[in-house]
Amino acid sequence: MERDTHRRENEEQQFVHPDPAMDAALNWLFTLQDSPDDANLRARLDDWLRADPSHSQAFELAVGTWELPEMDMVANEIAARSEHAIALREAVVLRHPGPRRRLWPRIATAAAAAVLLAIGIQQYPAVMLRWRADYATPTGPHEEVSLPDGSRMILNTASAVSVNFQGAKRSVTLLRGEAYFDVVHDAARPFTVAASFSEVEVKGTAFSVRTDNAEDTVVLERGHIDVSLLQNRKDVASLEPGESITASSNNLSIVRKSDTSTSLAWLQGRLVFTDQPFGQVLDEVERYYGQSILVANARLSSMRVNGSYRLDNPERVIHSLATAAGATVTRLPGGIIILR
Repeated sequence: MERDTHRRENEEQQFVHPDPAMDAALNWLFTLQDSPDDANLRARLDDWLRADPSHSQAFELAVGTWELPEMDMVANEIAARSEHAIALREAVVLRHPGPRRRLWPRIATAAAAAVLLAIGIQQYPAVMLRWRADYATPTGPHEEVSLPDGSRMILNTASAVSVNFQGAKRSVTLLRGEAYFDVVHDAARPFTVAASFSEVEVKGTAFSVRTDNAEDTVVLERGHIDVSLLQNRKDVASLEPGESITASSNNLSIVRKSDTSTSLAWLQGRLVFTDQPFGQVLDEVERYYGQSILVANARLSSMRVNGSYRLDNPERVIHSLATAAGATVTRLPGGIIILR
């Protein structure tokens, strides 16, 4: 036991953040938790912060990242698997300090710093997305935006766009998620929407574009549009009302008929399914729920789903689907749902 303890202490002492400023900021962060009322310690921290702009930047990032909601979930997951569960839980009480001082073992510092670094890497795409986006929606609701030319744009759940209406341009880039456009006609200024794999060009019409890691989906409600593949602009398809098309990194699909009352039901705050696989339905609901939905019963995968569901309470939709399928629902801390 003593040998194991000695080995762990050596490992703890060897943890160093690759950025010296961040390494020092983390040390300050955890040291302050040991002695939050130490005036001399706080004065020394002030001196360190003023010594170099990188110090205050690192300390602000450390504190800000520690306040991310994801920290609770990650810490809980690690704590559940770690023999140092108590130490790690002590480390994540930074946002909820108790009345007594907390003595932090060095393993908490090392583990927490490692988690902080992992969270920072994980959050980088989201930070970059927020930096690029002119408009964005959180998970759940949709939002209507009036564009500079008078066109209407409605962003669905967890969606983001950037816009460019300078000069003769009427251009939107769908960075994530799904958006519906009701475009004011202007023959001299085409309206374009670029997604991950395709671009839509119109003069005045109403349509939706959805993008994910695998493909873009374009649905035309009214008017006429041309959809081209970003990788090969010569690959172009024309859509008429009630038609849809998907685009991947390599090609456009064939043009298909689409029931817009189903595919665009989210505009009325509903999800409509007609003979859809249970797993596919759950994937769609998960977009609005924002947490993982896991299926632990193979029987459910073969079931087909029909129905119309309101989107104002996605968790209630999950329970309704589970009841119809004869499944039991287990809700874990953090909102993860398991269906059996």
